[in-house]
Amino acid sequence: MVFKWHVGKRAAAGLALASVVVMSGIGSVPAFAAEPEWHHAAALNGTPKYDADARHFDYVNPDAPKGGTVRLAASGGFDTFNILAQKGNIAPGILNIYESLMEPSLDEEDISAQYGVLAEAVRFPDDYSWVEYRLNPDARWHDGEPVTADDVIWSFEKSIELDPQRKYYFQNVQKSEIVGDGTVRFTFDVSGNRELPKIMGQLTVLPRHWWEGTNSKGEQRDISRTTLEPPLGSGAYKMKEFSPNRQVIYERVPDYWGKDLPIRVGTDNFEEIRYISFLDDSVQFEAFKGDQYDFHTERSSSQWAKRYDFPAIKDGRVVKEIFPDKSRGVMQGFFLNQRREKFQNPDVRQALNYAYDFETTNEIVSANLLKRVNSYFAGTELASSGLPQGKELEILEEVRDMVPPEVFTEEFKNPVGGNPQNVRANLREAVKLLRKAGYELKDRKMVDPKTGEQLSIEFLYRDKASERTLLPYSQNLEAIGIKPILRLVDTSQFVNRVRSRDFDTVVLAIGQSLSPGNEQREYWGSESADNESSANYAGIKNPAIDKLIDKVIFAEDRETLVAATRALDRVLLWNHYVVPQFYSDETRTARWNRFGHPQQMPEYSTGFPTIWWYDEALAAKTGAAR
Repeated sequence: MVFKWHVGKRAAAGLALASVVVMSGIGSVPAFAAEPEWHHAAALNGTPKYDADARHFDYVNPDAPKGGTVRLAASGGFDTFNILAQKGNIAPGILNIYESLMEPSLDEEDISAQYGVLAEAVRFPDDYSWVEYRLNPDARWHDGEPVTADDVIWSFEKSIELDPQRKYYFQNVQKSEIVGDGTVRFTFDVSGNRELPKIMGQLTVLPRHWWEGTNSKGEQRDISRTTLEPPLGSGAYKMKEFSPNRQVIYERVPDYWGKDLPIRVGTDNFEEIRYISFLDDSVQFEAFKGDQYDFHTERSSSQWAKRYDFPAIKDGRVVKEIFPDKSRGVMQGFFLNQRREKFQNPDVRQALNYAYDFETTNEIVSANLLKRVNSYFAGTELASSGLPQGKELEILEEVRDMVPPEVFTEEFKNPVGGNPQNVRANLREAVKLLRKAGYELKDRKMVDPKTGEQLSIEFLYRDKASERTLLPYSQNLEAIGIKPILRLVDTSQFVNRVRSRDFDTVVLAIGQSLSPGNEQREYWGSESADNESSANYAGIKNPAIDKLIDKVIFAEDRETLVAATRALDRVLLWNHYVVPQFYSDETRTARWNRFGHPQQMPEYSTGFPTIWWYDEALAAKTGAAR
């Protein structure tokens, strides 16, 4: 029997996945003995949870009602619907109209498990030197045309041609080709990288015939340019109407080709999904209080503690709900730009950590709701702790002469503040480290004796609310003779300066999946340090880290992957590239009480709005949305 799969919504860009597969029963023609078999799913460890006979995922309500509208907020305006051209601001929610080859589920311990979407089956050899996807013959664009292998190859080629980040991410693809009716193959320039077949599964597929055609005015479309012409898609939604920089509305496709797939049962329940753009966070929240959009995720702990006391909260029309966040790790902190000479000495970087008083800031600003980041994979089993042992120690021994000796002798711990005594002790330690780095404290100024210049640090930021954290940090830096410069800029300036690496330090967050892989090269690898489109904001060029990244990428099993990731984490920490800030391992939400969700929620996502639905009874009590 031919079994067709589709999974929940839109895997996060860059999610690292790797590869053990199971028998799927797909296809009726036996594979040749020398050829890999076709499978309906792939996973990193063992067997994917859902086999080819599953009717739907456990976390959905298969009888969820269809209908209603959900209104979501988006930050900033938009002026293009083209997801590939690196120009303009892309409309929020645009991926609702597209599909990828494969996607993950939301409730598996092995978060890397992938199931077919446009691809009904996948196969690859034991050495992972190539991967093939066989397309679902039922897959259709919204104009009724079939999704073809040519669409897949063209989408891949345009992705790496137009998007430097995608080019870097897909850099190991040596060849892309059509190898049969509805079948594409990607051949890699390396073998043994289990993640590569899954990386290719994330490819978003666009319609070649539409992009190479003409618009209603007879003008030739150009995928390298911005456009506000609603594009053709293949997903569960299509664009209904829009107002540039203000609002875009997507409507459910009634004859969506995948609506009856077991993987789609219980999902895509809203008749309309509406995105409303806001340019200011404060204005956005006031709009939420005024019932102008439905669902708000609160990222500020201080705001969570202080501002949810408006009437709709008190009378139950707005519901607060916290969901555990087990799906990712994170490093958030002050990224120190090593392209600047003053940050190239690790003693200087470590001194800046001693000057940061997280505990006091957490109490005063965040109501003690946050945790200190103590790992580049904070909040996951991938975070290093204690001293290295077992396989992790074996891996680190290979780079022993290339890493700080503390990697083997001390557990990394952030300095602890929270009271005047601790803060004074930490600042004394910071001064010692700066003196060790060659600076001198003269007339209450930390100066370079060679030049006589005071050590200064410019903090680049775009949200004035950041000053609640920056001001107390600045006071501590001034106390040890460092001159802090607070530079508030608008969003476009911030983005341009970060891209051009024109900053001393910025607060950024790097999210991590539970199955790290190739994306680590973009975050911390030497090759990406000089690439403006990469996420290597700190400018890290370290051969030991490059070797450890390869250990992660080429790990043969989960045990080795965890050990290699912890080793990488430990070396990153002891090089002090970032002054770690804080994180939360829960998602804080508030919503107008018009929606239902399954009783058994997925373990690794809120699933909103994909598996939620409009509840007529609740809406009647709360009041219909305007």
